[in-house]
Amino acid sequence: MTERILQAPSILLIDDESFSRDIISHGLEACGPHKFQFTQAPAMAVELAKEMAATVVLVDMRMPEMDGFEVTRRLCADKETAHVAVIVLSSEDNPDMKAQAFEAGASDYLVKWPDPRELVARVRYHSNACIARRQLDAAYTSLCRSQEELAASQSALLQSQKMEAIGQLTGGVAHDFNNVLQIIGGNLQLLKLSNGVNEPGLTRVEAAMSGVKRGAELASHLLAFARRQPLQAVATNPEHLLLEMGVMMRRMFGLSPNVMTEVSHGLGNIMVDPNQLHNVLLNLSINARDAMAGRGTLRIRAANIGPEDSLPPDVAAGSWVMIEVADNGAGMTPQVMARVFEPFFTTKPPGQGTGLGLSMAYGFVKQSGGEIVLSSVLGEGTSVRIYLPRTDVEPIIQEVPVATRLEGGPETILVVEDEENVRKSTCSSLSILGYQVLQASSAAGALEIINSGQDIDLVFTDVIMPGPVSSLQLGEAVRTRLPHARILYTSGYAEGVLTHEGRLDANVNLLPKPYDLNALSARIRHLLRHEKDAHMEHT
Repeated sequence: MTERILQAPSILLIDDESFSRDIISHGLEACGPHKFQFTQAPAMAVELAKEMAATVVLVDMRMPEMDGFEVTRRLCADKETAHVAVIVLSSEDNPDMKAQAFEAGASDYLVKWPDPRELVARVRYHSNACIARRQLDAAYTSLCRSQEELAASQSALLQSQKMEAIGQLTGGVAHDFNNVLQIIGGNLQLLKLSNGVNEPGLTRVEAAMSGVKRGAELASHLLAFARRQPLQAVATNPEHLLLEMGVMMRRMFGLSPNVMTEVSHGLGNIMVDPNQLHNVLLNLSINARDAMAGRGTLRIRAANIGPEDSLPPDVAAGSWVMIEVADNGAGMTPQVMARVFEPFFTTKPPGQGTGLGLSMAYGFVKQSGGEIVLSSVLGEGTSVRIYLPRTDVEPIIQEVPVATRLEGGPETILVVEDEENVRKSTCSSLSILGYQVLQASSAAGALEIINSGQDIDLVFTDVIMPGPVSSLQLGEAVRTRLPHARILYTSGYAEGVLTHEGRLDANVNLLPKPYDLNALSARIRHLLRHEKDAHMEHT
């Protein structure tokens, strides 16, 4: 601290007589290193003091243009020069004059011309006091800034912990909910396939299945928020998806609100689950439409962001693809923005929203390694920007099984499921489709069937099951002992078993619960047909 206080003084002399410059500069020779400037223009005092970062101003008391008292008052009135030491120089050793100088804000009063030793001592003293005050102010400002940053970090940590706790709860609920929905949906489908249901009964079955589908969507949104939704992340160029989204929004919304799509040329590739990205953008667009009450402009924009571009504080420098959904609707208050990503929080009237759209977007983006930034001004609109990491991996067109009709076959399928009601409905459904069905309530029981030498074409297994053998160990046994058999996993919640950082490996086939018979039929035929084609190529 001593070395910092003993910085070289920066001295400004203001006097209408030019010979005073020689006298004062000569007297300051013993001061050691210092900065010295002279002016005959008292009106320039504040400006010059700022320019040279003066620590001491020596000002003549009597000058024709402006006296030293007024110069002192002006220096003290400006916040940038308020703590600069002002020494009034006067030819009068008058107590009243001294009192008037101190009342104006002067730090000292010297009678012309002071002895060089006294001049140097006073200049050093007042200069060091000025520097010490500046250092104290800087330290205080730094402390306040650090406290603000600490408070912001603590708030962010508490919010993160809160969201994580909510995420764990919602993930567990969604898992159990999916299993219940699978039992209901599976038996409804069996009832629909039977011949004993009349037309009014079928109508009720369809209504109940619509409820199951809605429940499945809610569970999916909960898992997405909790970052426990298994993502089939693939290299994707979002340009085509965004342009299609713009067209779809125009068809959905009609002429109002106006939909504008701006996609930069040469948009980069990203590693995402394209279906989930589509759902997120759809939810954000619907939220924007509702915020505008059907009037205004919805903007869907995408651009490449590089390390040199300016980014929000929460987004690290890097190579991103930024996707923005913005509206000029009602906007949000700070209180609403603080809670907007929480599941089930909504400002819409009862029955008009689940409050899961933004929470799902938050979970999906975070699980995909990205960042989501919300900005909103009440009465002006809202912008949601999604930043997803760019990748050099080129997109691969993947074959997606489409459930056009129920299709079965003569192959043998082993169903492994610990939930008895789920297992019964699934086995019955596959039997109706013509498959030879074997069943086991655990992975250990499935291993016994495999070791018995039974010919099996496909193993359809739950992921989370009790017992000493895991579904992963079962999968390894199938690949070793039945190399031509395919494996199809199913789960209402597969975090940490099949996924790595929330993402499925490319060679893993997963059918999330609750699944309907159409989806199950399409996936099984797709896998068996793929295996048959591969076998014929090798032979």
